Amino acid sequence: MSLVSYETDVIAWANRQAALLRAGRFSELDIANIAEEIEDVGKSEERELASRMAVLLMHLLKWQYQPERQSRSWLRTIKEQRKRVILRVKRTPSLRHIMDDGDWVAEVWADAVAKAVEETGLDVFPDECRWQMEDVLREDWLP
Repeated sequence: MSLVSYETDVIAWANRQAALLRAGRFSELDIANIAEEIEDVGKSEERELASRMAVLLMHLLKWQYQPERQSRSWLRTIKEQRKRVILRVKRTPSLRHIMDDGDWVAEVWADAVAKAVEETGLDVFPDECRWQMEDVLREDWLP
């Protein structure tokens, strides 16, 4: 196998690292970059969870503050995002703790509010999340 660097071709580099691992050639591994890539996997999972939660919260905000515009489409989105968040946490249980982190909730809430303001043109949303995450994820809960 030709030598490839992490900086020039991450896919070829990853394939080479996998081959070296399988071959037991541990002394040839790029340990520093492997460790960084492993950490990035966790960060990617957290970003995915945050993105889905922000969409869910945004639709719940729209549901609460625009009752005259409530639609089946919004309900479908709420149900789908709930399902995806619950599934992500089920498949990666260590993500559950992040949903109890006040700073994380505040960041996700800020994203949700920004999206809701952009979509609705309203500027009436609370600065802080007043909902419990357990309620937000409960199948029959709506604000």
